[in-house]
Amino acid sequence: MPVYRSIRDLDWTLLIVTLALCGLGILQIYSATLSTKWQDAWWKQIVLVVSGLAMMWMASNIDYHMLLGRVTYLYLASLALLITTAVAGNKVFGSTRWIRVAGFTFQTSEFVKIVLILLVARYLADLKTAGSVGWKDLAKLGGLVGLPMLLVMKQPDLGTSLTYIPIFVASVFMAGLRWKYIAVIAAVLLVSLPIGYHFLKPYQKDRLVGFVYPDRDPKGTGFQVIQSRIAVGNGGMWGRGTKESSQTHLGFLPVPHTDFIFSSFAEEHGFVGVVIALVLYFLLIMQVVQNAQTATDKAGLYICMGVAALLLFHVLVNVGMVVGKMPIAGIPLPLMSSGGSSTWSIFLMLGLVNGVRLRRFVN
Repeated sequence: MPVYRSIRDLDWTLLIVTLALCGLGILQIYSATLSTKWQDAWWKQIVLVVSGLAMMWMASNIDYHMLLGRVTYLYLASLALLITTAVAGNKVFGSTRWIRVAGFTFQTSEFVKIVLILLVARYLADLKTAGSVGWKDLAKLGGLVGLPMLLVMKQPDLGTSLTYIPIFVASVFMAGLRWKYIAVIAAVLLVSLPIGYHFLKPYQKDRLVGFVYPDRDPKGTGFQVIQSRIAVGNGGMWGRGTKESSQTHLGFLPVPHTDFIFSSFAEEHGFVGVVIALVLYFLLIMQVVQNAQTATDKAGLYICMGVAALLLFHVLVNVGMVVGKMPIAGIPLPLMSSGGSSTWSIFLMLGLVNGVRLRRFVN
């Protein structure tokens, strides 16, 4: 039995905005990687987007209630996958984040985000007392989210592990977290920050120092931040034009098609281009929120808000990172940064959101 009456029931606004952001990303990947060892990354990204659309379509047509009913198995499978990655994964740049399956390399932690969105939604939707998340619930849910976070941090991948937090935070807020709990949690976090610093890897500490004092070591820990800010400033109002960015094409920006793609984009398309991109992200997130508002049940609401919170976190941290307002955390820009696992996971999440929308049309 189809879950929609007509193709018009699909969220076309969500799809159009998604494709617009993908188009900007492909254009920038092409420009940023021209005459480099990554110069074929743009057409690979096209393949990823096309295959991502197919995944989005399949996820849209799966009843999310069926996934919620099997989320325990999905969660256990995701933990097993993270452990397998730690034991038998590919080590790149000192991190073991990827696993190779049938000739394809996957960053397993990206797909764990989807499982956590479903897990948190299922847990909160099953609460017997509406509008009150107690300490016991916070502890249980925090432990369930914290376990994969610790496994990802051990890879080490602090950036991706931090993206699990907004899924948890946004959902418990929506479920009705009391203000006294918020105050206590905030106080604990403030006290824990100095302690947590001592458990960071040396390169992670260098990133924090480089963020706070970039001019102290301009050729070392502060290099990426300084060069990224120069690239953004070079863009001016209208940008220098496609393939005309000096910071990118002279090699000052590291991996300009992944984590620092927004710096390269800002240099080539200027303030006007940046505003257009940010407006598209705003429309994308607001469309996800709109689907949350029209969801037929609490589980659908939590799924959509988990996706919205995750997208917002990615955009805020990545854009803040490239302008020197956030520490460098290795968090990609959704739909624009080059990368298979990240692109596919976002498309699958948007497919879940569209599935929540389509459930409204069930007879």
